[in-house]
Amino acid sequence: MLTIPLIIGAILLAIALYAIMVYNSLQTLKTRIVASIQEIGNQLKRQISLIPNLESSVKAYMKQEKDIFIMLTEARKSTQLAEKSGSMTDIDKAVTDMQNVLGRLNILVESNPEIKSDQTVSKFMDELRDTADKLMYSRRTLIDLSADYNQKLLVFPSNLIANMFGFKPEKGLATATEGDHVEVKAEEMKDVKVNL
Repeated sequence: MLTIPLIIGAILLAIALYAIMVYNSLQTLKTRIVASIQEIGNQLKRQISLIPNLESSVKAYMKQEKDIFIMLTEARKSTQLAEKSGSMTDIDKAVTDMQNVLGRLNILVESNPEIKSDQTVSKFMDELRDTADKLMYSRRTLIDLSADYNQKLLVFPSNLIANMFGFKPEKGLATATEGDHVEVKAEEMKDVKVNL
């Protein structure tokens, strides 16, 4: 027969185990958020090192295309700034700049058979595209981890444990709410068909 002290002890043990479980899951999420931010930094550093190599490989073929070199320089500067500052706004700008220059480079490479046949240029472009994809994946991971972590801070009863141990919300990715990335232009929608 169970006695009242034994029942109370079992309840307290269950509460303590739950508190430990929530605490550990919050700490794990915080650690994974930091690791995700570090991965974004690693990909930015990789991008910084690839841009000059691509630039020097392409220079011989595209002397007349000064705009592409300006875009490459701007992309490198914004990537370096993002890597140094760690600001999500700077990271977003670096990603946008890199996507713009890659798009422009793709058009130039496709229209220029000499560049298209150059394996070095193709290799660097593939590396930059791969880096941009990894950067996007790392950003998505950071967003998901931050959302999971912040949700645990708000949901009962895990919010009680989080408050007890002083856990604070994580920002995740702060994205600008104004600009080209939130506007859809008519030319972007020309091929979209809507069935009503």
